[in-house]
Amino acid sequence: MAYIKWGFLITIWSVFAAFLHYTLPQYDVVRIVNTYEERQELNDWTRVFWSTPDSQSQNIANRDVQFIQAFRPNGDAIVYRNEDTGWNWPPYFKFDTANLYTEANDAISTKDDPEWVAVLHYGWRNEFLSAFPNAITIKPAAGPEDKPLNWFTIGFLILLAALFWATYVRWRRFRRNRIDPVLEDVEDSFYAAGDAISDRRGRLRRWFSSWKS
Repeated sequence: MAYIKWGFLITIWSVFAAFLHYTLPQYDVVRIVNTYEERQELNDWTRVFWSTPDSQSQNIANRDVQFIQAFRPNGDAIVYRNEDTGWNWPPYFKFDTANLYTEANDAISTKDDPEWVAVLHYGWRNEFLSAFPNAITIKPAAGPEDKPLNWFTIGFLILLAALFWATYVRWRRFRRNRIDPVLEDVEDSFYAAGDAISDRRGRLRRWFSSWKS
């Protein structure tokens, strides 16, 4: 039973941690090498990794998507999608896809004369699921090591940890003051009932013994 309990808790917390890692913003320092637009066929398995258009006239499963190709300082390639989030989840309220596409084109550079930029994004890059992180903003960076400090994510995680701790403390206090006394009374009642039954059985045995004698 303990293994099932811990397995369930680990699964729940792992899913929650993955949700936060996917949704919260992250910074990448990259060198942009190209931008392009490509039509995407979205199926039921991969649609969750793409934005939902605000306009119902757009085909959710088949539409043109803008992409930004870049390289990390260590030479690894990374591709971002450039989609509006609108009023949908996650709540980044991004409506400037065209402007970001222009900024990305303006920041294109070569390996011999690199121009480094900090890309704020959310999401994952997964080749198997055809998932791409969604670029939110592009800002100039002084160099490959000039990665901005992610104050929003740090502050959010601190507030979330404080909320969980406050909830846990109040739950323990409520359980100690309200639930545990009730459980102790129920347990005492069971013990008392058990003692009464044992006493009655003892008296019944003594009565039968008296008849035998």
